Amino acid sequence: MNAPAPPAAETLRAALAGLLDGLPPRQAARAVERLIASYRGATPTDAPILRDRADVAAYAAYRMPATFEAVRSALEAFADAVPDWTPGGHLDLGGGTGAAAWAVTATWDGERPVTVLDWAEPALALGREIAAANPALRDVQWQRSRIGAALTLESTDLVTVSYVLNELTAPDRIALVDAAAAAARAVVIVEPGTPDGYARVIEARDRLIAAGFHIAAPCPHSAACPIAPGTDWCHFSARVSRSSLHRQVKGGSLPYEDEKFSYVAAARFPVEPAPARVVRKPQIRKGQVLLDLCETEPSLNRTTVTKRHGDLYKAARDAHWGDAWPPAP
Repeated sequence: MNAPAPPAAETLRAALAGLLDGLPPRQAARAVERLIASYRGATPTDAPILRDRADVAAYAAYRMPATFEAVRSALEAFADAVPDWTPGGHLDLGGGTGAAAWAVTATWDGERPVTVLDWAEPALALGREIAAANPALRDVQWQRSRIGAALTLESTDLVTVSYVLNELTAPDRIALVDAAAAAARAVVIVEPGTPDGYARVIEARDRLIAAGFHIAAPCPHSAACPIAPGTDWCHFSARVSRSSLHRQVKGGSLPYEDEKFSYVAAARFPVEPAPARVVRKPQIRKGQVLLDLCETEPSLNRTTVTKRHGDLYKAARDAHWGDAWPPAP
């Protein structure tokens, strides 16, 4: 999942670079730190955290690249499982400044009707401003709507829900997932790669299966997750180029950081999930590679690939956390 960034990522970074013009760096860093603290707390669904343009600009410049890369990674895995399908329309629930809409344009070529729903008008306004840099997003509908139990949606091909469930109460989470399932042919949900984020993804996964969806990724099956509750959690990693604002807030000098995320991608139509998925960073040792795999059975197993396996050994040395296994011919 650490493939070179597509052109959409470069365009997005360039569009974000100008957001902080005129906003003192220390003020931007303080805004980001406050917003991070707010997002880690309990947020009622009728109280948007992003209050004004300064808030949105600072947080978008800081968080939007990471959200984009995580969603893009999830969408790429989904696209691999539905190779002959392209969404004809896209609805992004709680999409804020539109990171998931950018990720969809990086995954599938062409233009399509896109609607971004969010309750924070400043986020929608800034999303519209940023989207002007991407021709595929020139006709996006940016709509203000409370994301909760009263949500009603029009039918569409693809619904994305990224970094939203953590902001909702349990009843509103259930209502949102059920509304997405009723409206869409395919649903992709991304949450932070934490035990709590994984738990929310599993809850959503169960509801999607109950609604008749087939799991396309990351799981190689639509059976129950083989991870015993409370013992571990399924998550992945996407590499993100760090801006100067990232370095101001977090310190350090590395030009990148790794965004940890959990996700589920499902569809009402037939899918071709991976035979297995690499669920931990591969361990490369002398003459062998250890791969921790979630397999079709379903089960979690460690596979050792050695030089005796020839081309498969070479593929294992190039495998990344989150990749399908074995690689496609």
